[in-house]
Amino acid sequence: MIKLIATDLDGTLLDDGKRLPGEIFGLIEKLHEKGILFAPASGRQYANLKALFAPVWEKLLFICENGALVKYRGKTLHLDPVPDGSIADALREIRAIPRLFPMLCGENCAYIESDEEPFCTYAHLAYTNCKRVETLERVIGREQICKIAVYDGLPASEHCLRLLPSRLPALRTAISGSEWCDVSAPTADKGRAIDFIRGYFGLKREECAAFGDHMNDYEMLLACGFSYVTENAYPPLKTYIPNIIPSNNEKGVLHKIKELLEGA
Repeated sequence: MIKLIATDLDGTLLDDGKRLPGEIFGLIEKLHEKGILFAPASGRQYANLKALFAPVWEKLLFICENGALVKYRGKTLHLDPVPDGSIADALREIRAIPRLFPMLCGENCAYIESDEEPFCTYAHLAYTNCKRVETLERVIGREQICKIAVYDGLPASEHCLRLLPSRLPALRTAISGSEWCDVSAPTADKGRAIDFIRGYFGLKREECAAFGDHMNDYEMLLACGFSYVTENAYPPLKTYIPNIIPSNNEKGVLHKIKELLEGA
């Protein structure tokens, strides 16, 4: 029996207009009644996810910042931050590469130092609590940093992901969207978050299902007994996880969750 359903949002549950399917709130209520945990699993911050799922937020388990932060009923269950001592060096390396724009994603707020577009608009879209500061170094030590999100003016898979990992060998660099890479602690990813959740709630791998569309979902998909990727997913991910469901615009995740619910 499925006891946990975790799903990525952008490109997976949300359509291309960044909209939730209207039926999701009623479906979450049904899952909750059956004792099934529903977990949005995203690179977005907690404040943004809480606002997105406002009608049912107290019933949800939130996997935020690509797995670096897990929140449940307003309580932090798990946090795997970037070490403070690594942040300044990482910012220096990121700034050394043209067309990259860093953002420090704290547990409570995100911070940017550039108002250049479209970076500024995209930053505020995914981060409800987002502040512009004179320099990101002033944020270090103010609160724990879940990750450094990096906006790429070029396709991230061809630019950011090719250049940053060798410059930041002590940290984890993962693509999180067509224009974004995330730099995090080496042990922070959605799969590790699922492992923590399974231990915390006493769940078996075969009691967990996950949905994704990009490589930052890969570890989460492996950590669950039932894993699905949308038809619109990043092509390499579809070769690793062959369970393909209809695209995000066709509400593939919603339909599969209904199937899982019928078997619960």
